[in-house]
Amino acid sequence: MALNQRSGATMTVAAAIFAAGSIGPAHAQESTNRVAAETDWSVFVEESPKECWAVSAPRETVNTRGGQPVQVRRGDILLFATFRPGSSTPEISFTGGYPFAPDSTVGVTIGSNEFQLFVDGQWAWAGSPEEDQRLLAAMRAGAEAVLTASSTRGTNTRDTFSLFGFTAASEEAQRQCAD
Repeated sequence: MALNQRSGATMTVAAAIFAAGSIGPAHAQESTNRVAAETDWSVFVEESPKECWAVSAPRETVNTRGGQPVQVRRGDILLFATFRPGSSTPEISFTGGYPFAPDSTVGVTIGSNEFQLFVDGQWAWAGSPEEDQRLLAAMRAGAEAVLTASSTRGTNTRDTFSLFGFTAASEEAQRQCAD
């Protein structure tokens, strides 16, 4: 499936989740409902079309240019596992809060496992359902995920996500979309 077709609703909902302050204690907007908060991860359900997410914001971000730390303005930085009815394989995606450099990839390191996500604008996805499954297994077994990427302006980013609670959140998101 083409990258720009894989997660249309997820792109729209990311802004709604953060606009509503939903990663924190506030409530989500009408069409997206926060159904669980599992430590560093939250679970949201979109009803039309039905999609369910386990989602988290990074616990640490580092931005560098030319090897030196820099202050940059970034939008929402989120890591998702998206489930849809009829599919046991989630879609793992990431938005870094800026346009990724063209023809680049986002590196994902979980323990000794390394993955590459393919970029399209401000979003990145695994290349296949099989890669999504490998990422899901690594995320459920890991303690943290470190995502590295480059922006169109030459900024290198390193975002560290805790995976504490990811297994429970991803299982809940999958259960919510099994209906």
